[in-house]
Amino acid sequence: MVPSRLLPLAAVLALLSAAEAHPGEALVTAPTFEATVRPILKAHCFHCHGEEGKPKGGLDLRWVRAMVLGGESGPAVESGRLDESLLWERVEADEMPPGDKKLSAREKAALAEWIGAGVPTARPEPETLPPPGPILTEEERNFWSFRPIARADPPEVAHPGDVRNPIDAFLLARLEQDGLTFAPEADKPSLIRRATFDLTGLPPSVEEVEAFLADTAPDAYDRLIDRLLASPHHGERWARHWLDVVGYADSDGEPSKDTIRPYAYHYRDYIIRSLNADRSWDELIREQLGGDEMLVPPYQDLKPEDRDRLIATGYLRMVPDTTGEPGVDAALARDEVVADAIKVVSSSLLGLTVGCAQCHSHRYDPISQDDYFRFRAIFDPAYNVKQWRTPTQRLVSLWSAEDRVKAADADARVEAVQDERKAKVAELVALVLEREMADLPEEFRPKVREALDTPVNERTDDQKELLKAHPRVLVSPGNVSLYDSKAFGAITSDFDKKAVEAGAGRPAEAFVHATTEVPGPIPITRLNVRGDPKQPSREVTSAELTVLAGSAGSAEIPAKDPSLPTTGRRLAYARRLTDGKHPLAARVWVNRIWMHHFGRGIVATPSDFGSLGDRPTHPELLDWLAADFMAGGWKLKRLHRQIMTSTAYRQTSRQESAVDPDNRLLGRMPVRRLEAEAVRDAILKSSGKLDPTMFGPPLPVALDESGQVLIGKDTRDSAGRQRGKPGSLGGDEFRRSLYIQVRRSLPLSFSEAFDIPTLSPNCERRSSSTVATQSLALMNNEFAVEQSLAFADRVIRLAGSDPATRVDRAWWIALGHGPTAEQKADAVAFLAEQSADLDGRSSPTSAPKGGEVPPTSDPGRAALATLGQVLFGSNAFLYVD
Repeated sequence: MVPSRLLPLAAVLALLSAAEAHPGEALVTAPTFEATVRPILKAHCFHCHGEEGKPKGGLDLRWVRAMVLGGESGPAVESGRLDESLLWERVEADEMPPGDKKLSAREKAALAEWIGAGVPTARPEPETLPPPGPILTEEERNFWSFRPIARADPPEVAHPGDVRNPIDAFLLARLEQDGLTFAPEADKPSLIRRATFDLTGLPPSVEEVEAFLADTAPDAYDRLIDRLLASPHHGERWARHWLDVVGYADSDGEPSKDTIRPYAYHYRDYIIRSLNADRSWDELIREQLGGDEMLVPPYQDLKPEDRDRLIATGYLRMVPDTTGEPGVDAALARDEVVADAIKVVSSSLLGLTVGCAQCHSHRYDPISQDDYFRFRAIFDPAYNVKQWRTPTQRLVSLWSAEDRVKAADADARVEAVQDERKAKVAELVALVLEREMADLPEEFRPKVREALDTPVNERTDDQKELLKAHPRVLVSPGNVSLYDSKAFGAITSDFDKKAVEAGAGRPAEAFVHATTEVPGPIPITRLNVRGDPKQPSREVTSAELTVLAGSAGSAEIPAKDPSLPTTGRRLAYARRLTDGKHPLAARVWVNRIWMHHFGRGIVATPSDFGSLGDRPTHPELLDWLAADFMAGGWKLKRLHRQIMTSTAYRQTSRQESAVDPDNRLLGRMPVRRLEAEAVRDAILKSSGKLDPTMFGPPLPVALDESGQVLIGKDTRDSAGRQRGKPGSLGGDEFRRSLYIQVRRSLPLSFSEAFDIPTLSPNCERRSSSTVATQSLALMNNEFAVEQSLAFADRVIRLAGSDPATRVDRAWWIALGHGPTAEQKADAVAFLAEQSADLDGRSSPTSAPKGGEVPPTSDPGRAALATLGQVLFGSNAFLYVD
């Protein structure tokens, strides 16, 4: 083996050719320190050599000048002489960096090429080098996602007839570079099913499909999109997408109790209402970050729009919160809540992994530890770990003045009833006491009565002994029922009724999980050493991330708005995000919208627009969408309409390309599997059982005795053991999945098979798997079996007894189109065979618990139910093409 100091240039070139490639990037042909080598050293070396404290070994790797000067072991690099560069020797031998993570072959090759090229820099370095600490370079400032949004003109294309709007021009221009074009337009059944699922999360009805097929007007599709955007189900569908990123949950996420958040649903309903009303997204951002700071505390007698502003701040209260649980480390638990909230804000609005900088400067993105804690200082006044409020202490009442008056009147009436009840019980106590005294010898009565009238702590020993000898006279309101249960029961029954009548008209409790600041001393934010809240160090001020300051010039967020009773920091930050100049807020949001329409974002990593995230496949299109979105008033429905009326969206999904097999250039419409909630909702819609009721408290979930999580009331016994199936909700269990309680510890078993997200603390992007448990759930889960029977009943009602008509109707209901001739013949034959096989056999769905299974009384119905399960499990049902 050739020693590393004698490694010839030919070997370096061989190493370069064998280097692993970063997706979407090639090695720079003329490497510079800033563009090529510095990111490698920042990721692996800066935390010991330049960014934190005194550089180890006296070696500062942040500057080429410092590397040439060297540290305690001498110069780290020798310009143009790889074999004499100590840095290369240590890296090539995997002696540095320490630990298990070493430089990759690509990184080693880049370092070797740079040293061999004479350690060039992009610009002269300062004569006097700054002290240790993070440095923001021009290359980092000019990273694609940190640059200002620039709205490019749509490009010219060779096939302008395929361009319906500017979106098509950007996509088609890129396709044509590789000799590609758009796929043909999808057929009308595919288009209405695709659009209806995208905008409402539900399949189209048979009547809707038939009406669309019969509509031959040129604008039929455009009117379809408008109708779907106007549907109340639109807000439900798109609320679900945002609630994922927010980490919406109806429980605190405590490991042992996972305490219910009974009022969290107000935030969910706020998002639905806002999306249906097409409120501008910039306004919603401001309300979610600082809605409380638009109001004046105390938050009472709020108008509907002000109530919504307060509810909106639930955005910052959705993360897990264990601070109300006994036995937790208070400092760590509080710090974790704040850290999780910052993760939600940064991933949902900035598309950055800010949390990596909590313990040390980000190793890949230009986010220092100072940046992290300055960013945290924006939110600290609302959380205030020194004057912490547990989840229940953060609740804000939504009662109006009228509600409070009604409640006070009702409480006074109930209190009066309780006073009357106490008087009646006292009368009964006196009556019972007289009966008991009558049973005593007459000579004892005066002494016993005197002992009873003496306060307990003043009784003499003789009095205590006397009462001990005659315990029956110790009658009290607490034990009088033991003496006269009939009379006491009558009083209790009578006054319970009176109390209910007296409390009638009292408004139901109405609270909101809000984010608010308590006016008063402003908490100081300190940088925590290694992110440990028990090691606070120097004070920091509130600020935006430095690299995002952009045209604002300064990243500073004012410490206090003098016009507000609170600091106003969150509201000031929200206004900066939505001023139209921020480089990330609009880019990140339109990319998310695009992702939900096409299954993949223009940036495939929707919550990582940093150096480790994917680069945009169509950067000019992303910027055009972001700029146009802001120019159009941040209106979501307008954006949906632009995307969905494009040629790109209306393509068939059946074109294959050897040039672009992963369809990154969108030369066809991607095929997407329905999310967990959409699978369940589509089954309910097909069976005819879907309850369209909107809003309100969530449907509870509970474990059954076999450990399955079902919708229903908890039926545990006093020992905490589950007894049978959760209690029925009287039909409410057929509401949309959006309204099912989100318990972090109890995800619905049926939906869990279809990748329902784990919220820890939020879901940045859902996964979509194809696994055996999904088929098993559709075959055996009680929900699937029951809904297949309901589906069969619906088909029978609509189609009568003819098997061919039943098959036709089943296909149209479940899949939105009719069967082919071959499918129809096979399905009719299947129904005949299945009916014959089931005739006289037992039905597993109608057996009484613990009893024998009765014979199937209607094999035709059971066979049709089996066909329904087959359709529910088919790709045509589970996927949208």
